[in-house]
Amino acid sequence: MDWTDQAIVLGARKQGEGSLIVTLLTRTQGRQRGLVRGGAKSRQRGAYEPGTLVTATWRARLEEHLGHLTIDPGTSYVAGLLDDPLRLGCLEAAVSLAELTLPEREPHPAAFDGLVRLLGHLDRDDGYAAAHLHWELELLTELGYGLDLTVCAVTGTTDDLAWVSPRTGRAVSRAAGFAYRDKLLTLPRLLGGQGREGSDIEDLLDGLTLTASFLERQALAPRGQGLPPARTRYVDRIGRLVAISRST
Repeated sequence: MDWTDQAIVLGARKQGEGSLIVTLLTRTQGRQRGLVRGGAKSRQRGAYEPGTLVTATWRARLEEHLGHLTIDPGTSYVAGLLDDPLRLGCLEAAVSLAELTLPEREPHPAAFDGLVRLLGHLDRDDGYAAAHLHWELELLTELGYGLDLTVCAVTGTTDDLAWVSPRTGRAVSRAAGFAYRDKLLTLPRLLGGQGREGSDIEDLLDGLTLTASFLERQALAPRGQGLPPARTRYVDRIGRLVAISRST
């Protein structure tokens, strides 16, 4: 059996002397792996960089086999990000999270399309940090853990939403949650909230703390896993920027 699909490279590791096992996120076939013969020695090694948009053809005798991949290079984003560690870190964080959380061979076209949009933002250096945060929210929804950030879980109001319940994933207004604020997560302005006052980058950090809480507890902890190191490094870089902004 075989298929051909648009795909984003999530990772590649060497197999034998010259081949690669490449992990892809495809639009209609979900997360897939396959063997690329001679991939480690190919002149097209750049096609196997994480975050590269390609066209992939997979062939195997049976569906459950690893299968062989033929990859036609498309758009590579990594080279344009090498001089910007924060943008490169954002790409690595998103790709590693997709590889870790999305189930193998299960279609998630919304996650694929969202990641393609994020790559476009990274390529243009145009609102990529906010796009990445929204993609993590979309990923939670794709995994079955969508958050309701539009209405207060206690009062039903849509005004002055400031927090999120870490238990239910629902928004809480400032008035309803004030007495419990130490136990709630901040709903950042980037996601429509009226969270704490602070810089835009502090607001971003609040958003990433919010999504991390649910990704860890709902998607990863039940499988004995934590957030991927690339995602942690990305947030650490943002945290250092926050520390610098506070000291100036």
